[in-house]
Amino acid sequence: MPDPLILTARFDADTEAWMEALRRAHFPPERNLIPAHVTLFHALPGEELAEIAAVLACEAASTARAAARIGPPRSLGRGMALEVAAPELARLRVRLVHGWAPWLTRQDAQGWRPHATVQNKVSPEAARGLLARLQAELPPRAATAIGLRLWHYRGGPWEPAAEFAFTP
Repeated sequence: MPDPLILTARFDADTEAWMEALRRAHFPPERNLIPAHVTLFHALPGEELAEIAAVLACEAASTARAAARIGPPRSLGRGMALEVAAPELARLRVRLVHGWAPWLTRQDAQGWRPHATVQNKVSPEAARGLLARLQAELPPRAATAIGLRLWHYRGGPWEPAAEFAFTP
């Protein structure tokens, strides 16, 4: 059976570089195997790659680049993340949920709380310390959602499968 697929959002280059720098600075290096990202779906069926890609190509072609907000920071218990507010991505995800309902895991079928993980799998004390520091130092940031990325999950680092650009 093919490996599952992961769908993430693409943001403007400055935002992605900023999120990646935060992740590299604070995520435990031995666990930091994937780039900074905002996940829309965690486990789509790999055997449906062609159909998923076709749907995403159509959706991306009819979706304009859209404003988003990254931040403020929020707790993950043993880590912290940046909240993401992206109304157009949220509407796109709802459309995809309806179309892909039979394929979705419980995690992907439930409500979406978009975020970019900066730190995870650390002690609660370390997580609280970084959260307090970043809440004081890091105001929310304007960003632009520019497309989608589809990945193969291979049990470690992700392998790119496809990219879909929104209409400029």
